[in-house]
Amino acid sequence: MAGAAISIGGTGIWVMHFIAMMGFEVRGTQIRYDVPLTVASAFIAMAVVGAGLIVVSRGGEHLIPLLGGGLLTGLGVASMHYLGMAAMNMSGHISYSPVVVAASVLIAVVASTVALWFTLRVKGALATTGAALIMGIAVCGMHYTGMFAMSAHLQPGSGPVPGAEGIDFLLPLLVIISLVTLALLLAVLLSPSEHDLRTEAELMARLQNSRSGRQGAHARPAAPADQAATGQTAQEPSPNLFDARRNH
Repeated sequence: MAGAAISIGGTGIWVMHFIAMMGFEVRGTQIRYDVPLTVASAFIAMAVVGAGLIVVSRGGEHLIPLLGGGLLTGLGVASMHYLGMAAMNMSGHISYSPVVVAASVLIAVVASTVALWFTLRVKGALATTGAALIMGIAVCGMHYTGMFAMSAHLQPGSGPVPGAEGIDFLLPLLVIISLVTLALLLAVLLSPSEHDLRTEAELMARLQNSRSGRQGAHARPAAPADQAATGQTAQEPSPNLFDARRNH
């Protein structure tokens, strides 16, 4: 679950968001980013995706947990996006269109619901590729809808712009993405497949049945047919040689 949250929320949604932010420019001002807010937005993306996956996985096939997980994740992804926008510093201020912001939040909720459904239900290489393509289009649509809601109002001569440049995040971003991708790939390659788990479960069941059978054979009392053949019962032990001599 943690790996899914990191891959979807971190190296998927947030990385796409920030790379798109690096391509954003406003004429007449330099754009810098508040580092703590930028990092916090990445953790929010991973946390809300993980929470949504937990809600959906515990709900099974029911619709309400799926919708609840999609709503939680969608609102979290929207919060991540606008927190990342708040981390953007420039010589001026930013305003938003409420209608377009609401549309971007709606897109985020729908996209998150679809992504959670695909994550838990879709199997197979072709279906997974299609699901990833749909999710990528939906996340990009949410991001650029949110960017379209923004208006920049410049204030020339307001002093130097604080924060780090977007290019400063590039090397750490590449290193983190590479390490996370490698770790997830190793986890997938080393984890047992469904066939392996099923085979192991069948083997354990056979061993348990065999052990139970041997224990039952050792503890089984003599059958009535065996007692009739020997002329003995459990309450009447056979006389021994010592008893016979004593009687004589």
